[in-house]
This record gives sequence, structure tokens and C-alpha cells, in this order.
Amino acid sequence: MHNDLSIASLVLGASLLVKLIMLILLLASIASWALIFTKRRQVRQAQQEMEAFEDEFWSTEDLTRLYNRISASAEDATAMERIFEAGFREFARLRKRGGLEAMDILDGAQRAMKVSVSRELEALEAGLPNLATVGSVSPYVGLFGTVWGIMNSFQALGNVHQATLAMVAPGISEALVATAMGLFAAIPAVIGYNRNASAIDRILGRYDIFVEEFISILRRQVHD
Repeated sequence: MHNDLSIASLVLGASLLVKLIMLILLLASIASWALIFTKRRQVRQAQQEMEAFEDEFWSTEDLTRLYNRISASAEDATAMERIFEAGFREFARLRKRGGLEAMDILDGAQRAMKVSVSRELEALEAGLPNLATVGSVSPYVGLFGTVWGIMNSFQALGNVHQATLAMVAPGISEALVATAMGLFAAIPAVIGYNRNASAIDRILGRYDIFVEEFISILRRQVHD
């Protein structure tokens, strides 16, 4: 075995299976970083759009005009706008039917907004399970590569009469690189998952608060 313990040398000197494991971990790390930045940008955009709509919503005096504006450009509507549109549309539809109790109309509008919130949450959470998978599985994949590499090192020692540390160190070092790469892939994925999941939970909380506040406004309208 060679005595060059540089990272590049250890990777190139590893067995084929360990190299394959390292490649898988490298690809998983690249994919998780790409997903982390994509989700962060998506969450930040959702926060900005939510704040912009809330400012417009609380400053408007005519909800019907706001609804008509959003409906006219439904393809470009933001998440909060879609939630508002779903609730107001169902409220107006049930109110026109007549013969319904105020509570039934409000319940229908609230259900419509809850469904819309669920859709928006599903879009925000898309990809997060992949980060969780990389974060939880990568250390074990790296550990498998390490175990395999160490097994090969000790098997090779069976062919010599006297084993020394100089003979064992390169093989073990090669194997441990797999564990290091597993952690390198897992740690950012776990951090990215937790940060994005926390931010999405805060957004969901504000969606729920908006639904309750909007229902309170509709409650006053339906009793007028």
C-alpha cells in the first residue's frame, strides 16, 4: 500500500465499491445543496409576497375590487392571493344561493381557504423529504463504505507475516474518507431541512391567522 495520505490519493486508491459510495455521496451532497438554495429562495419569496398582500389587504376598503383584480390575473396570483380568492369566491357563491344560514356560508368559505392553504403548504414542502433522507441516510452509507474498506485492508494483511502501522494506516484512511463524505453530505442537509421547515411553519401560521381574520371580516359582512 502507498503512503501518500492526501485526500485525492486516498480517494483514487480506494476500492471500486468505496469509490462508488463516495460518488453517490458527492452527488447527494450536490443535489442537497441545490435543493437547499432553491427552497430558501422559494421560502423568502413566499414571505415577501405574503407581506405585500397583507399590506394591500388591510389597506383596501373594497374586497370585491381586490377579488376582481386577483381573478383577472389568476395565473400570476401569489399564495396568499389564492387563499383569499378561494375564500371570497366560495363566500360569494354560497351567499348568492340563498336559503343558507350565515354559519353555513362562513364554514364553506373557511373550508375553501383551508384547502387552498393545504395546496400552498404542499408546494412549499416539496423536496424537503429529500433533504431529510440525505441527512439521515448519508452517514450510514458512508459508514458502509468505511466498513467495507477496513475489511479489505485487514484481508490484505492476511498475506503478510508482520503487520505494521505503516501498512494499515493508508487502507484505514481510505475507508474513513467515506465516513467523512457521509457527514459532509448529511450535516448541511439536516441544517437546511430544519431551517426551511421552521420557516415554512411560520408561513403556515400566518396563513392560518389570515384565514381566521378574513373569516371575522366575512362574519360581519354576512350579518349586515
